[in-house]
Amino acid sequence: MPNILALLTCLTFHIDHTSLKQLGCIIQAMFAISGRVTMLGISRWAGKGGSYRTIQRFCHQPQNWPTLMWVFFRTHCFRLEESYAIAGDEVVTTKSGKHTYGVDWFFSSLTNAPVKGLAFFALSLVGLEKRESYPLRIEQIIKVSNEVNIDSPPPSKVKKRKRGRPKGSKNKDKSQYTLSNELFRIKGMLEALLSTIGDTIALKYLLLDGKFGHHNAAQMTREMGLHLVSKLRHDSALYLPYQGENAKCKYGQKVNPRELGAECLQFISNQGDWCLKYHQLQVLHKEFAQPLNIVVIVKTNGKTGEQSHVILFSTDLSVEAKKLVELYSLRFQIEFNFRDAKQFWGLEDFMNVSQTAVTNMVNLAFFMVNFSQKTLEHFRRNCANDLSILDLKAFYRGFRYLDELIKLLPDKPEAILISQVLNRVTNIGAIHPISVSNIATE
Repeated sequence: MPNILALLTCLTFHIDHTSLKQLGCIIQAMFAISGRVTMLGISRWAGKGGSYRTIQRFCHQPQNWPTLMWVFFRTHCFRLEESYAIAGDEVVTTKSGKHTYGVDWFFSSLTNAPVKGLAFFALSLVGLEKRESYPLRIEQIIKVSNEVNIDSPPPSKVKKRKRGRPKGSKNKDKSQYTLSNELFRIKGMLEALLSTIGDTIALKYLLLDGKFGHHNAAQMTREMGLHLVSKLRHDSALYLPYQGENAKCKYGQKVNPRELGAECLQFISNQGDWCLKYHQLQVLHKEFAQPLNIVVIVKTNGKTGEQSHVILFSTDLSVEAKKLVELYSLRFQIEFNFRDAKQFWGLEDFMNVSQTAVTNMVNLAFFMVNFSQKTLEHFRRNCANDLSILDLKAFYRGFRYLDELIKLLPDKPEAILISQVLNRVTNIGAIHPISVSNIATE
C-alpha cells in the first residue's frame, strides 16, 4: 500500500512540519470516510492525532495551495514524454445560510437554473495522450454588485439609433479589447500558473467552453502566448476571405454551415442513426481581429433527416481538424475532476464559513483529486486496470477497521491471518476486489 506521508515528502519545503503531519492524517481519514466529508466527519475517521481541534487548526491556517498542487504534480504526476494543454471551467456547489464567504446566486448547468451557493474557477493541465486532468489552480468567484452610473441617462430617455452605420464613424482597432471582471480574474490566474510552471512544460493551447468563444477571450489568450480552443455560437456570421481585385473588400461570401462543399470535408463518422461530417476551413468574423480556424460538425439523422451543427474554432491556423476536435473534447476532462471533488472529497459537503477555511477545504478537495489519481495508478499497476475510487476507499476503510480490531485483541495475530482478514474486510463494498498480496509497498 502506498505510504501517504512518503508521497507528501515532496512538500516538505513548502509547508511547515506540523501542517504536513496534519495533512497526512486528514488524507488517510478522507480515504476511509464513509459519510459526509466535513471537519467533524474527518475527525471521526482520523484516529490518533486527528482530533476535531487539529482539523480545525489546519482549516483555519492559510496554505499556499497553488504551490503545493504544482509541486505534487511535478513530482508524481508529470510525464516528460507527454504533451499538455491548459483547461479552464467554472464549478458551482450549493450552500445554504447567509454567513458562508462568497455565498450568492449562481447559474448551475446541472439544474439549469440559478442556485444559492459558491462558485469557483479552476485551471488544470490535461494530458493529450493519457487524457487525464490535474487541477492546479482554483479561485473563488466573488460577485461584485453592479454600480449604476449616475451620469448616464435612464434607458427610457435614450434615443434609439437608426439602422446602419452612423455617419462619420471610424473603424475600430479590433486588436484592442476590454476585460470583464471574469476575464480579468482568469488572466490573473493564467499569469500566475504560467509563472509557476515556467519552462518545465511547453504549453500552446487554452481550452475553454463556448461561454468564452468571443473576441475578448481570444485576444486575452493570444496576449498570454497561447492559442484559444473553444466553440462559437451556432448562428455566428462567418465569411470567407475576399478573393477579388477590390483591395478595399475584406469579407467574401458568407458561410452556411449546412451547405459546405466537398472541398472542405475532412472525414465522416457514424454514431447509430446519425452521420457526422467534419468540415474545416479558415474564415473571418467581424468581431475578431484575426482569421479563425474552424471545424463545422454537421450531424444528420439518416432516418428522419433531422440536422444540427456545432462550430469549433481555434486561433491556431495550422491545427488539423481531428486534433482540434480532440482538443475541445479534452476540455471535458476537467468535469470529471469536479465530479470526483463533489462525490468523494467534500466539495459539496464542507460547512466552513470563513474565507480561509472555505479556501482550504475547496483546495483540499481538488488536491485529493490529484492525490487519488496517483494512488490509483499504484493500485492499477499491481491489480486490475479498472479499479475506481470506490475500490480505493473500500480498501482504506477496511484497513482502518482491521487496525481498530487488532487493538482489541490480547495478542497480535500472525501475519498470514492478518493478510487473510485484510483481504476479506477491504473488499466489503468494493466493486472490483483487491488482493493485498499483489500490492507492493512504496
